[in-house]
Amino acid sequence: MYYNGDSSLTGYKDARGNVMITPQFSGLTYAHRFDDIIAVTVETKGMWNSYYLTKSGRITGTDSLYIYDNTSDCECEGFIRFHDKKTDRAGLFNSRGQVAVPAQYNALSNVKNGMLSGLMDAKKEYWDNDATKHAHEHFSWKGGREVLLDTLNNVLIAAFTSGHTLNFYSLQKHRTPSTDKRRKNFKATDGLYYSFLDYEQEFNAWFADSLMPGLNQARLTATAQDSIVWFGADGWEKTERVAFISKNFAVLQTALQKANSHPAQLSVFKERLNPYLYEGPEWQQYFDNCGNAKEWRYPVMQLVYSYTIDGNTVQNHFDFLRTESGYRLIGVSIPPTKEFAGIYSISIK
Repeated sequence: MYYNGDSSLTGYKDARGNVMITPQFSGLTYAHRFDDIIAVTVETKGMWNSYYLTKSGRITGTDSLYIYDNTSDCECEGFIRFHDKKTDRAGLFNSRGQVAVPAQYNALSNVKNGMLSGLMDAKKEYWDNDATKHAHEHFSWKGGREVLLDTLNNVLIAAFTSGHTLNFYSLQKHRTPSTDKRRKNFKATDGLYYSFLDYEQEFNAWFADSLMPGLNQARLTATAQDSIVWFGADGWEKTERVAFISKNFAVLQTALQKANSHPAQLSVFKERLNPYLYEGPEWQQYFDNCGNAKEWRYPVMQLVYSYTIDGNTVQNHFDFLRTESGYRLIGVSIPPTKEFAGIYSISIK
């Protein structure tokens, strides 16, 4: 993506910097990179037109952008969602702009490992309880049933509960349910059991069984990403992992051990990578073409240890990014206290 002179319109260049599409898009055009298919908005003589554009130049899905949280959908694994306004149903286009999944679902997830979840027979519940006002754009789906599909609209699991913690890239198929406590099992339409790792269960097991027993500086350093983002006296900082951990290991070790030994005060949350803190080539693979964190594949598991000092609640935060090689420490935030003052006061650049 590149902009015109006043940054009001966007266009696209190829990898060599050649202009492929002159700046003409605005509004709900969010794709930073154009792989196969994108959602675009164009203003012509005061009229707004929206549609999907393929790499070959095909226009499809006019006035049918799939909008979530005031943002148009982004291509994922060569597919993009669309919304049929006449039926108020969602479907899926492939990379050529052809309908892969017809618009027969209340809502669809994005594609993950060639699969997606679909919601059927649900009802809209408007947040303001008044469907006649403009504010009724905010709503939730209530009831209905969820199914797991492939990208040919074949139902893989007829009774599915996706939640937000399943790792679709960990799919295993069994004749009997998996006994791995980190996995969730579903009876599939082919008679087999499909199991998926649950990110929270996987992280909890890894933290307690792999990271913490005999935690030393070498292990923590090996677990960390190349650079660590941390909150210090001057705000957010970024430091090379060896320098950061070697200077602060005693504090980090104590904080992690206290968290591990006080499970009642420990919480784990599945979050997404912050694009404002984690910028640069080393992080690009963890974001999609629109700059959204791929939290469905690379979630950030945030470990929060809460404790009380002088009647005030204090929290230590450790952020671990799920990568292809496992969990990696990427962020630390430990407020200044008598016990943990060291990490807050350092000033490594």
